Amino acid sequence: VSGRVGGADESDEAVLVQLAHVASVAIENARLTDQLREHDRRKDEFLAILAHELRNPLAPLRTGLSILDIADAPRAARTRAMMGRQLGNLVRLVDDLLDVSRITLGKVSLRAERLDLARVVEDAVDTARPLLEARQHRLEVALPNGPVAIDGDPTRLSQVLANLLSNAAKYTPERGRIALVVAQEGATAVIRVVDDGVGIAPAMLPRVFDLFTQVAGETQSGLGIGLTLARRLVALHGGTVEAESPGPGQGSTFTVRLPVAGGEPRDAGHVDPPERAGGPLRVLVVDDNVDAAEAIALMLGLEGHAVRVAHDGRSALALAAEEAPDVVLLDIGMPGMNGYEVARELRDRAARPRPFLVALTGWGADSDRSRSRDAGFDEHLVKPVDVHDLVALLARATAT
Repeated sequence: VSGRVGGADESDEAVLVQLAHVASVAIENARLTDQLREHDRRKDEFLAILAHELRNPLAPLRTGLSILDIADAPRAARTRAMMGRQLGNLVRLVDDLLDVSRITLGKVSLRAERLDLARVVEDAVDTARPLLEARQHRLEVALPNGPVAIDGDPTRLSQVLANLLSNAAKYTPERGRIALVVAQEGATAVIRVVDDGVGIAPAMLPRVFDLFTQVAGETQSGLGIGLTLARRLVALHGGTVEAESPGPGQGSTFTVRLPVAGGEPRDAGHVDPPERAGGPLRVLVVDDNVDAAEAIALMLGLEGHAVRVAHDGRSALALAAEEAPDVVLLDIGMPGMNGYEVARELRDRAARPRPFLVALTGWGADSDRSRSRDAGFDEHLVKPVDVHDLVALLARATAT
C-alpha cells in the first residue's frame, strides 16, 4: 500500500516523532528539576552551616564581654586573649568567603615575587598555630637544607598552607600528629601536609576540593571552602594540589606542587612594626559607623595621638580645614559624599600640607585598591583593621 513503510504510515511516524520529543523534554525537565532540588538542598545546608560557624566565634565573644565586666585582672587577660582568637576566626571565615567569590569572578590578581618557601611555611604555621595548640596536636616541620625559590604571592601561598594545616587539625582527633614536609623534586617544589586523622573514603576523594564539601565525621566543622580556595589559589600559581588517603581512620596526605624559579630568592625578611609612632599625631577618623569610628579613636587616643572624629564627608572637610590633621583614616562607603570624593577634595587643597590619607574600608578587592590610589589615598586597609598595621602606618606618616 502506498505511503506505508514497515506497517506504519506517515501520520503514525509523525505521532511517534512527537511522542519521542515530548518524552525527551520530560526527561530533560526531570533532570533539571533534580538539579534544582540538589542545588536548593546544598544552598539550605550551606546557610545552616554558615549560621553555625558564625555563632561559634560570636558566642564566646558575647560571653567574653560579660566576663570583662566582673573578672579580676588575670581572668580578664585570659578572656581578652580568647576574644582575640575568636575574632581572628571570624575574620578568616569572612575573608575565605570573599576570596572564593573573587577567584570565581576572576577578580584576584597575584602580587608575585621571588621568595623562599621557608618564609611561606613560617607564616602559615603562625596562622594555624592557635587551632593546632587548641587541639593539642604535635606539628613536625621538615625543610630542605637550602632555599627552594619560587615566584609567587607570599600572602596567598601562606593562605594555601594555612588552610591545609587547619583542615588537618580539624579532621584529626586531639593529640594527633601532623607533618609539613617541603622538598624539591627536579624543577618542582613539593609541599606535603600529612596527618593521622579520620582519613577519607575512596568515594569522597574526588570531591574533597568541591565547594561546600565536608568529610563526614564527628570532628567536622567549617564551611567546606578552605580546600576549594587552596586548589584555586595553587592553580593561579601554575601548580596543583591533590589529596590521598588509604581510607577512613588511616589519615590523609595533601600534596602541593609548584614550579621552581631560577635564581636565588630575595631575602624580604620580616620587619616588625615599631611599638609606637615617632611622635603624637593629629588624626582625623571619618566613618558613618559611629561605633567603629569611636573605637578607632579610643585606641589611637590611648596611643597618645590627638584624635578627632567625623561621621560624614562634609563634617570631615570642615574639621580638616580647622585642625590640619597629619593623618586621615577615611571610610569609603559613606552616604552623601563618599570617601573617594573627600580624598580628592583634601588632595586638591594646597593651602596646608596634605595629610597622609588611609582608606579604612570593608572593600578589599584589587579594583577597590586601584580606585583608592586613583583618588589619592596613600594606603588602603581592609576592616577589621589590625592594630599593629595601624601603628606601622602612623610611623610611616611620621616619617613622611
